[in-house]
Amino acid sequence: MRSISLRQWLLVMASSLLQTLPFAMAGPVPSWRRMFCWIALAPLLIALLATRRDGARLPVRQAVLIAYVSGILWYLANCYWIFQTMYLYGGLPRPVALGILLLFALYLGLYHALFGGLLALIHRQTGLIAALFAAPFLWVAIELARARVTGFPWDLLGYAQVDNGLLTQLAPVGGVLLLSFIVAAVCALFAAACLLPRHLLRPTFAAAIVLATCLQLGTLYQSSQDPAAHHATLLQENLAVGAPGRDVEVLSMQEKYRQFVSLSHSAKIVWLLEPGVLKMGAADKLENDFIIWPEAPADFATTDPTFRAQLGALAAQTHTPVVVGSIGVDADPSAELGYREYGSAAFFNSSGAYTGRYDKIHRVPWGEYVPYKQLFSFAGKLISGVGNMEAGTEHKVFRANDHNFSVFICYESIFGDEVRTFVNNGAEVLINISDDGWYGDTGAPWQHLDMARMRAIENRRWILRDTNTGVTTAIDPHGRGIFIAPRHVRAAFNFPFNYRSDVTFYTRHGDWFAWLCVIVSAGLLAMGFTRRSEVH
Repeated sequence: MRSISLRQWLLVMASSLLQTLPFAMAGPVPSWRRMFCWIALAPLLIALLATRRDGARLPVRQAVLIAYVSGILWYLANCYWIFQTMYLYGGLPRPVALGILLLFALYLGLYHALFGGLLALIHRQTGLIAALFAAPFLWVAIELARARVTGFPWDLLGYAQVDNGLLTQLAPVGGVLLLSFIVAAVCALFAAACLLPRHLLRPTFAAAIVLATCLQLGTLYQSSQDPAAHHATLLQENLAVGAPGRDVEVLSMQEKYRQFVSLSHSAKIVWLLEPGVLKMGAADKLENDFIIWPEAPADFATTDPTFRAQLGALAAQTHTPVVVGSIGVDADPSAELGYREYGSAAFFNSSGAYTGRYDKIHRVPWGEYVPYKQLFSFAGKLISGVGNMEAGTEHKVFRANDHNFSVFICYESIFGDEVRTFVNNGAEVLINISDDGWYGDTGAPWQHLDMARMRAIENRRWILRDTNTGVTTAIDPHGRGIFIAPRHVRAAFNFPFNYRSDVTFYTRHGDWFAWLCVIVSAGLLAMGFTRRSEVH
């Protein structure tokens, strides 16, 4: 078996870089970088599908290897913030934090490897045209597997076009995975221009350029503004998450956090309610549908009577429902500690009564729980600081102001099929509370924001996104941030929004298009095996 050529390795590295450019690195993504998505997969496809001078096709095992390397490099570049999260904010030693990032990339890179192996198999069995046709179907099928099997569908290819006002008109039909298909199909067309016979090069390349240009021009399209007849006050606490941050006052963030932790529960609540219009003395001047308090490193338990009394008093004084990030606690004698904890959002109605909570269904691995904990028992000291949160089970809908609303927490925003369930259950507005302080000043907060924006587009719902350190904003049903609050500032912000009751095709039917891609991919593979058996 011949070795993989230097040209193929260079193509693999180029593809990994191009897959990274359309996504946030250390702030909002410039529009010119989004354009790289249209060619991001092309070098990888060329490396996988190019034949050798003797006409031989790339062996499946080599295709698996080079696609695997591409996936590892992409995850290392796109999710580099995992190192900072584990080292600076998780308190792990640098070598351990680096090891976690590497293991993460080695694990999730297997999806790229699977894509490469299946594509090479189709190529060897049915030919180049069939493989190019299969590429976008396979890519979407693999992205669906990332969401359903591993549970980490971070920065799917379709998110690169979240700013494309025209192309995102398709998201309410087939979700972000339909956009991934379109981007991957254009990449396959560019690859075809380099792989097909020379007499087809110019027309194929011209077609790819025209198609990519027309699709990219969709970023110039702006849909009409949705009316926003209601308002909500979102509190951005700006609590440090275990590591020094920006100096926003005389004390460093870490010192402020230590002081905060030393306060009584009652004093903590008063401190957090200080910014802007949320001062208790001015509470009766609020005219909002909601006051929202984000997920943050504050140890407020839903069973704590002081917590309930003071938040209930705020709701009663303002005649405004209050949604509060908190720790849900349920007594359970069978549990190791005699109780179970949940990442939760507590709800107080406008009369001040505590009416229930939503428990986070998708917890953050290595942050809120240890996956396969028994396998890591040997590393007791290293995992001792990791949370032990339980997973919620119910997509709850609450009632306030004669309307229905739902809350999803933190990185649950990356699960399109989960968020649509809240809307299917009757939510007319969505609230997303998050603690993006764990990401620091990396690209992750902006990556996270883009995925929340896509959830608004898919379901045609306003999303009130309240975070601990930013990015805090109201997102309209077309994915536009009405006003993005400055990061690393402790304050309260008043945002407009509205309720909607219409239901999109995607909301009703979920990832139907992605499952169609699975069926087509399986059919192409089966067809290849059938042809091979007939030949033999």
